[in-house]
Amino acid sequence: MIEETVPEQNMRPDPIHPTYTHLSQLYLAQDPNYSGRYTVPLLYDTKTDQIVSNESSEILRMLYTEFDELLPAKYAEIDLFPAKLCKDIEETNDWTYHDINNGVYKSGASMKQEAYEEAVKALFAALDRAEAHLASSPGPFYYGSHITESDVRLYVTVARFDPVYHQHFKCNIRDIRSGYPALHKWLRRLYWSEDAFKSTTDFQQIKNHYTKSHLRLNPAGITALGPLPHILGLEEEVAAVKAACSRYKT
Repeated sequence: MIEETVPEQNMRPDPIHPTYTHLSQLYLAQDPNYSGRYTVPLLYDTKTDQIVSNESSEILRMLYTEFDELLPAKYAEIDLFPAKLCKDIEETNDWTYHDINNGVYKSGASMKQEAYEEAVKALFAALDRAEAHLASSPGPFYYGSHITESDVRLYVTVARFDPVYHQHFKCNIRDIRSGYPALHKWLRRLYWSEDAFKSTTDFQQIKNHYTKSHLRLNPAGITALGPLPHILGLEEEVAAVKAACSRYKT
């Protein structure tokens, strides 16, 4: 749900409720006394006019199979949660969510120095763990040759890390592009080679949303220009890495 004046592409009014301008209207239509947060993602049943879920992990699993009969076979056959990897994926999900997906928010929302430092140290320890896994993995994906749920859940945070979390949430011990070579390679592989990731990632909209909606962190609503480009090319590296590689070759 957006105002018509928002300039980003890939954003449009709700076709079911064309008069709605805010997500809160969907929540309040379900329960006029609702006093919780208006969060996304939101899975909405247009036939019954009911909210099904606003929990991302639940929606993710629902989408694996619930709509297979409506999909072309090549998409219905995709299995992001294969039986042989269920245990590994669940274990990865646990620390990825608590220390990375939610870790950036715990860092950015901290009101005390001690709480911030505790959260940001845990975040970077978890990024180090993901980096070590990817560096030792046959790749190109988190668990080998096929995309799994672990790729999807980690991507949403890593893709936003350099453009937003590094500066806006003070998660600046390192950035992805210069501090985590395996994560950086994995991120670019997903973005540039898998259209499902690239076509659903709008870096400018991501930056605008965070910087203009968190007024406690950014009262003036100024959106930083960098880093530019928002994501490097598939085989591109930052200048320092290029220089180091050049020296090594010679």
